[in-house]
Amino acid sequence: MNGHSERRRAAAEGASPTREAVLTAHPVAGPETIGFLLAPRFSMLAFTCAVEPLRVANRMAQRELYQWQTISLEGRPVIASNRMSVVADRSIRESVGYSRVVICAGFEPETLYGERIARWLRQLARAGVALGAIDTGSFVLAHAGMLEGYRATTHWESLEGLRSQFPKVAIAPDLFVVDRNRFTCAGGTAALDMMLHVVRLSHGHRLAAAVAEQFIYTRMREPREHQRMGSGARQGLTDPALAKIVETMEANLEEPVSIHALCAAAGVPVRRCERGFRRQLRLSPRRYYLNLRLQRARAFLQYTSASVLDTAVACGFRNVAHFSRAYKLWAGLPPSADRGRMHQGVRPILS
Repeated sequence: MNGHSERRRAAAEGASPTREAVLTAHPVAGPETIGFLLAPRFSMLAFTCAVEPLRVANRMAQRELYQWQTISLEGRPVIASNRMSVVADRSIRESVGYSRVVICAGFEPETLYGERIARWLRQLARAGVALGAIDTGSFVLAHAGMLEGYRATTHWESLEGLRSQFPKVAIAPDLFVVDRNRFTCAGGTAALDMMLHVVRLSHGHRLAAAVAEQFIYTRMREPREHQRMGSGARQGLTDPALAKIVETMEANLEEPVSIHALCAAAGVPVRRCERGFRRQLRLSPRRYYLNLRLQRARAFLQYTSASVLDTAVACGFRNVAHFSRAYKLWAGLPPSADRGRMHQGVRPILS
């Protein structure tokens, strides 16, 4: 298929001919081989959501469109975050003709940091292999320099961490992002949407829709859809004014807004706001707002190397002492100790 035909086909199916279609710029002569590099404590749900569409695409097409292999650093089994072990088909030392390689991570992407992984990814990129990531696998690609100048996403909990660590990457809060020969998703069921999109780009909308129906999936979600439910739905709030206040809180964690200003913007008296929060959320507005900022701080401590001071500033605290006291009351541990607990037993790959 020539370039003009490819662009016409991509446009007809709703794909961007300049960015997304690069993933399928050449005709598929035989089965595509996709490698899944598994990080310790990877998300089993996201991994399964990425692999199963390939299996069903083969079944619905009645021919082998895709082959897939699991990869680990040394070819040994990898334990997922749910403590189930997955056997690896290959190590990164073994040369295979992959068309795509996907980094599957979860709570500990840093276990795949290091020059050895980075060198392997650079070799794949030079060979024309499309590189993808699921959940925090985007951190691994970014750490290896594979996302500079690209749009990318990750799980909502670690979006700010990725943005702060890698300013040369255009971070989007999207469900999934396909930018030329890079494709990343938020994890969870977003992996299913991303792989359905890959199937659609390679083999057309009808096959992708048939695969989706096999999973009782009534709608294939688009890339730019939100990762999270709206604030009101997520918290079970029935009062639109309270939902608006929560939404404003979530958008202003680095520079907190006063409760009076929040209520004025939502058009409700402070007393009504206080009553509504206590009735529906069992917390005062101030306590709820503080908890949001502390949750963001924990994500920074887990997914970035930011200092405690920088974390405090990024989460709207006046000074480290104030932040540490509030964090210890909330988490039961000081920030540095909680970071150590979250990373206990993690051994980054250094070579």
